[in-house]
Amino acid sequence: MDQFLNLILCLNSSLSIDISLIFRSFARVNLELIEIQLKKRWASEYKWGRKQADIWDSQTNFIYTIADFDEVVARIYDEFNTHRKYEDLRNYALNRWYNFQSARAVEHIFNLHSKVRRVKNDKDREKDFYIYGVAFDHKTSVFPSGFGKNVDYAVDNPRELAKWLYVNQSEQQRFHAKNRLFLVLHKNDGEHWKLKAELSWIKVLVDTYLESYRELDLISLKHSKGMLKTDVIFGCR
Repeated sequence: MDQFLNLILCLNSSLSIDISLIFRSFARVNLELIEIQLKKRWASEYKWGRKQADIWDSQTNFIYTIADFDEVVARIYDEFNTHRKYEDLRNYALNRWYNFQSARAVEHIFNLHSKVRRVKNDKDREKDFYIYGVAFDHKTSVFPSGFGKNVDYAVDNPRELAKWLYVNQSEQQRFHAKNRLFLVLHKNDGEHWKLKAELSWIKVLVDTYLESYRELDLISLKHSKGMLKTDVIFGCR
């Protein structure tokens, strides 16, 4: 990175260069590398073995510090290879790693767009970014079988799906009363989870959505403390 910065600084000042475009191009290269790492996860079956639980979360929190797939696989082996539930713990840790890396990359994709402003505090738990001053959390989800209706119905009735997601994906099924953008992924063969790794494709989806974004088009949902704004971005293959 230092050499990259030095190259920019040493360029002739008479040249007209949009530095932000250079950095955005550089960031896209990183997204490509993350996509390669995520797709390595496809070689193993996607299953949890158990519902998410605090004790297994605390035992696998090292996944947040490792970006490389092979390294996280090695760390999982070192930590749990003698555990009687090694396979379950391995799947659990790999799924957490996969979902975290994908979610972080999708947030980055939003932040690359000119209409989006990132939050100042990276640890903000209520919002990920602003779109024209409106704060949003974002969540990438596979199309939920529990919704009870097919994806075509959901695309035609995004308000109904958004309300279902708010209720059923909140902690202890409490309504998460904050603005949220849902990226909902559906794959015809049922392997919805694999689409979380398709970052180049997701970037096209997000950019297309943001180019036509209007606050007036957002879905408004009423809750006990007022109103919130939400929307659903569908990714279907």
